[in-house]
Amino acid sequence: MNSASSRSRTLKAVGALSLAAATALLMTGCGQSSDSASSAATSEAAKVVPQKQTTSPSATAQLTEDQQERKTVLDATKVTFDDAATTATGEVAGSKLVELDLEGVDDDDNQSPSPTATGSPTGSPSPTGSPSPTGTGSPSASPGADGPVWVAEVAEKDGTLHTVRINAVDGKVIEARGDADQDADDKKQTADWLAQATQTPQQAAKVATEKKKGTVTSVSLDDNDGKGVIWQVDVVGSDWKKTTFDVDAKNDTIVREETDED
Repeated sequence: MNSASSRSRTLKAVGALSLAAATALLMTGCGQSSDSASSAATSEAAKVVPQKQTTSPSATAQLTEDQQERKTVLDATKVTFDDAATTATGEVAGSKLVELDLEGVDDDDNQSPSPTATGSPTGSPSPTGSPSPTGTGSPSASPGADGPVWVAEVAEKDGTLHTVRINAVDGKVIEARGDADQDADDKKQTADWLAQATQTPQQAAKVATEKKKGTVTSVSLDDNDGKGVIWQVDVVGSDWKKTTFDVDAKNDTIVREETDED
């Protein structure tokens, strides 16, 4: 009787242990299933929620064609307007600057004709194959094989014009020649304009850049519709847009300002 009772107690104990083990195993399985479900749900949610954009569009991709051309030329240019003007006038003794343009920048938009009625000698093709600023060809989309070029016109006291081409990277003179197409009237007009221009092109450029921070790419002496003469100054800002200033050549007053949005 005691032996039977002892076996009965043992069987009950084993049964209880087995039941506990099964329960624990079941609970563990449920926990793993729950974790897997949560992980799957998180993964699916990640697919739905868009990821934050970490890269910004390229600034170059936002530029217009004209702005990109200006950027290309100016990035390659090392010689400033002031230095190019000094080099040009130094090439012809006693001369004064009449016009100075950075070739390849808004060539088609140049509205400052040479004082000569017959056209500037810079209308002929340049050694780099790109037309000069006052030429009739298409604008240069990028610097020539030798890099960007400053094209200057300087005049002697009697109005005789000379064209000076300057490498805009190293500042060396590429070419200097007189204008064989000038007649007596052309020379007189140029001399008269210079006599009226009591302010220098450098002073006009300073007035323009004080109004708009940027790089001077063109300065030209021009007639102000019979109201005296002006220095027309082009300034390209950090946004690569060009602003043209008409500066009175007698008192440095800005008489017109226009920004090219292209």
